[in-house]
Amino acid sequence: MIIGAVTMPHPPIALKEIGEGEELKIQETVQSCMEVAKWIAEVKPDTIVLLSPHAVMYKDYFNISDGTSAYGSMSQFSAPEVSFKPKYDKAFTDALTSLCHEHEFPAGNDHDREVFLDHGTMVPLYFINQFYKDYELVRIGLSGETLLKHYEFGTYIKETAKRLDRKVVVVASGDMSHCLKLEGPYGFKVEGVEYDQNLVQTLKHSNFMELFDYSESVIDNAMSCGHRSYEIMAGCLDGSLVDTTFYSYQDTFGVGYGVFRYVVVGEDPSRCFLKKYYEREKARIAYFEKDEDAYIKLARMALQQYLEEGVTMEVPRDLPEEMYTSKQGVFVSIYENHNLRGCIGSIEAKTSCVAEEIIRNAIASASKDLRFAPVTKEELPFLEIVIDVIGKRSVVESLEELNPKKYGVIARREGQMGMLLPKMDGVDTVAKQVRIAKAKGKIHPKAEDVVYERFEVKRHEVSKV
Repeated sequence: MIIGAVTMPHPPIALKEIGEGEELKIQETVQSCMEVAKWIAEVKPDTIVLLSPHAVMYKDYFNISDGTSAYGSMSQFSAPEVSFKPKYDKAFTDALTSLCHEHEFPAGNDHDREVFLDHGTMVPLYFINQFYKDYELVRIGLSGETLLKHYEFGTYIKETAKRLDRKVVVVASGDMSHCLKLEGPYGFKVEGVEYDQNLVQTLKHSNFMELFDYSESVIDNAMSCGHRSYEIMAGCLDGSLVDTTFYSYQDTFGVGYGVFRYVVVGEDPSRCFLKKYYEREKARIAYFEKDEDAYIKLARMALQQYLEEGVTMEVPRDLPEEMYTSKQGVFVSIYENHNLRGCIGSIEAKTSCVAEEIIRNAIASASKDLRFAPVTKEELPFLEIVIDVIGKRSVVESLEELNPKKYGVIARREGQMGMLLPKMDGVDTVAKQVRIAKAKGKIHPKAEDVVYERFEVKRHEVSKV
């Protein structure tokens, strides 16, 4: 069973052998990690499940380190004398892998290629090992999957601990924002400060359902490496009543270090947050569906018929006249949990009319966007759809003629072409819009002989105001 969980930051400078006095500047964090380690020694877990952002990370798979043990040292931080060789809980790793396979969940030890321990693992172990060594380790990496998938993975860890009757403590290794001060590793962003302030409150009140509401763009802008660790940890505590202790938060070096402890004191069905979240999202999408116009309704119908029956629907006969008479390019964007789930479209019409263009691109967005796994029929109740109908394009003579809030942009150079739609989240400057368009077209970022076009779109989406 899961008996508790902790969050621990992983700054190598916290180790006196590396900090050489600098660790005194984050003494509160160091002391908090010591207190957490003492608690782990008191409860004597059989297994420690450690979640590290710096272990092997795949785009669409959670790696569970395989084997019977691993070695690592702090040699890359000029302290080779600080070394570790924990014993792995092979039985737990294999059981967790089997459970994930059973649920067709993308996790396991099938693709483990990591030989040495990472510092996201070693820094927490440095403190733990000072007080307790009679444990076996399960080391798990994060992935590029959604926040919901990370939480769901945590529920499988919890189930594995229950099946094996192991006393398990979960250690969520991770730092918060990395852009809290100008002298920090990535400078200063106000988004980083806001993110950490909100996250500390979320963790302090153990309101883990709020973790789902942090968008990927917010996490990325804050440059947080710990959020997904916290998400898996929360999943390990799904349905559990916890006693929460907030030890400390510091941002001395421009990086947020937060230390929390959660002791399981019972079961609480009201804290089955994944189930509650899906119920909430299903109700929310159903509520807004009634306000969808004919363009969005058509895309949803096309998706439903394709995902449930595997067929491409015919163009219906009861659509607005302009959907039959207009031939324009169309982009269909699919969102789930407020994050992009697929987007494919055409700058110019490739079919007989806008209606057919929508059907074609809705299906392609769900099945052919190589950035994502294909959408499944189980996801249908949770999908939001946005349609962009492309307007007339025109070449611009100067970048001053662009405006990312009003115009989309096309960048062309020697047969290469990249484009970006207008009004995209996080794209608030022309420079950023152009940079992304170039990257999508594989155009060198410093290339100057680039021809730019701008275009407007008619966007069809449901207003949430």
